[in-house]
Amino acid sequence: MSTARFVKYFLPTARQEIFLVNVNQAVPTTNPEPPFFDVTVARKATLARDTFWFELRDPGGLPLPPFTAGAHLTVQVPGGTRRNYSLCGDPADAQVYQIAVKRDAQGRGGSIGMADGVHEGDRLSVSAPRNNFELHARAKNFLFIAGGIGITPILSMMRHLKTRQGSQFKLIYCTRDADATAFLPELTGPEFADQVQLHHDHGDIGNALDLWPVFETPGNAQVYCCGPRGLMDAVADMSGHWPSGAIHFESFGVDASSYAANTAFTVHLQKADVDVPVAADRSILEALRGRGYQVPSSCESGTCGSCRTTLLAGAADHRDMVLSDDEKATQIMVCVSRAKSAELVLDL
Repeated sequence: MSTARFVKYFLPTARQEIFLVNVNQAVPTTNPEPPFFDVTVARKATLARDTFWFELRDPGGLPLPPFTAGAHLTVQVPGGTRRNYSLCGDPADAQVYQIAVKRDAQGRGGSIGMADGVHEGDRLSVSAPRNNFELHARAKNFLFIAGGIGITPILSMMRHLKTRQGSQFKLIYCTRDADATAFLPELTGPEFADQVQLHHDHGDIGNALDLWPVFETPGNAQVYCCGPRGLMDAVADMSGHWPSGAIHFESFGVDASSYAANTAFTVHLQKADVDVPVAADRSILEALRGRGYQVPSSCESGTCGSCRTTLLAGAADHRDMVLSDDEKATQIMVCVSRAKSAELVLDL
């Protein structure tokens, strides 16, 4: 009996096609996964230093596919690469998507393309929203911890919870300084000020917020953390004694400073008997897409586990937050991890 698993994707009202995508195997295909559609950049504004806000609407004024708090979408950025951005708007507003992008001069180029190359009136190709960072449906008490641009999915959650009767939440938001703090007027305004704690470290690790008093005694809150790898590692280390399932993470990508410089390598697809080169500025996932192979993916930041792939040979440079030490010998997250050897052999 076949065990192939299929996922349904729905496009907006005017595009009522239903796409069925086999997500068990990487196979050459001309159909993108997930399906993409065009939106118009209705507005663009500067949120904070090097941080830009985009309002996206349907070109014909139609409602957009719905999303839930914590969801993200994939954007085809100038230059052809794909990047994921969390939706920071109110899920109740079906007419608009809002995203925020931090321009990272040391990144892989996607944020630079968005910040420098996208303007009001432009069209972008985006995916239907997906959510790997869902709010707990029955919880009443939430603690949000955000760092830098990690505020984006959490702001959407806060906006949603304001309309959910009986829910309580607190936000701890860590940034370099006020000029680097996205959504500062909203967070310090009357809607949220009583529930927000801001902390600026001014670029000095010695000024980092001590979170141990927050986690020393386990509480009944569901904790949602999004931001740089160092912040998430700290929260993970301090919350190991909390109830299972109470701590949730979403990453905004790999902190390149934590790893060796990217180099080019090759992946050999064992089943297809094909070699796929991976350039220094591309991920394995992007290289596979460029050759027409589709691998299941969602977060593309090494946190959800969707792109887990069997590693048959080669030394991997693991950069995810999913695999255990034992699993790293035979598995790899192809969205973020790379190679220490000249070649990796994948079971594809």
